[in-house]
Amino acid sequence: MPDARRHAEVLSGHAKVLSGAEGATDTRDLFSRTSTHLRRLVPFDSAVWAATDPETGLITAPMLVENLGAGESCADYWESELLEENVLPFRDLARAAVPAAGLRAATGDLPARSARFRRLLGSQGVDDELRAVLRVGDRPWAVVSLFRMRGGLPFGPAETTLLAGLSGPLASRVRRFARPSAFGGATDAPAPGLVLFDPSGEPTSINEEARQYLSQLPEGPSIPSQLGLRLPIWVVATALQARAIARGRDRAGGARVRIRTVDGRWLTCHASCLSGPAGQPGPVALVIEPAAAAERAVLIAEAYGLTPRELEITQLVTRGLPTTEIASTLFISPHTVRDHLKAVFGKAEVNTRGELVARLFAEHYRPV
Repeated sequence: MPDARRHAEVLSGHAKVLSGAEGATDTRDLFSRTSTHLRRLVPFDSAVWAATDPETGLITAPMLVENLGAGESCADYWESELLEENVLPFRDLARAAVPAAGLRAATGDLPARSARFRRLLGSQGVDDELRAVLRVGDRPWAVVSLFRMRGGLPFGPAETTLLAGLSGPLASRVRRFARPSAFGGATDAPAPGLVLFDPSGEPTSINEEARQYLSQLPEGPSIPSQLGLRLPIWVVATALQARAIARGRDRAGGARVRIRTVDGRWLTCHASCLSGPAGQPGPVALVIEPAAAAERAVLIAEAYGLTPRELEITQLVTRGLPTTEIASTLFISPHTVRDHLKAVFGKAEVNTRGELVARLFAEHYRPV
């Protein structure tokens, strides 16, 4: 097929998928609409779509699992992703020139080179996996895996190109849904929640505060536990990342993820691997608590696409500093400050400093 015709078909495919995603009301709805329209162009049997924390790349809410039962194998899938040697790990795709790739194409039609295929996918009847990171710049906002069962053809170059081209546009939409909601501010919060996992990854104890936080998370894949509740896969993956860091497998970003509750507030979930006797691996301590103001500020800046300098200026605006003092503090000219503020106003869709503060940093409360 001539290059010009192939390029035109890819652009047409992008337009069809993105048009079908218009009108999505939240990230999960975006995943569902996109998956429906993408399947018509890139046939697949099952899929997993998951939002990610843009700083650490760890999965967070929401997640959409299609035609894979109730997601019983999700924990095993992410354990393999984080703790085993695999082909095409998401952390590598997030930095790759092309953010999408097929497993068979990447392994020279030898998918068993990947631990993920040997331990999980092959026994589940999967023949090929096409995965992608949805990113804006170097920030990952979501990941997707498309699966074809045995009897189907491997994913081809044109299908990979089409999915890769959707990475930026879909990530931009996910990023918009991360912006503050009308009821996304602080409430009377309990003390930090704590969950302990033994060295093998089994949850062993939990405090009441953690139970409260977990009850506020959206529905999604989860695993049963001996604690009398199911643990969301986003929490389990954070504990797995702590184990990966302790083993020296990964250190980028740390074992930390922000998770949005059903009422629009942001929680931070972070974990670390403790040491046992004689330096042996100990339990993993996982803490869940409201996202601190600094964490929310960075996340909000990412959601609106603010640059680091624009975020600095915006934070000084929230402190009430006039243009001249901001310029003096940052060692730039007042004219440069005004130019940055104009860009910030455009991104946040406001016209005044007061509107900017209210849009980005004001605390909102749900009416009683």
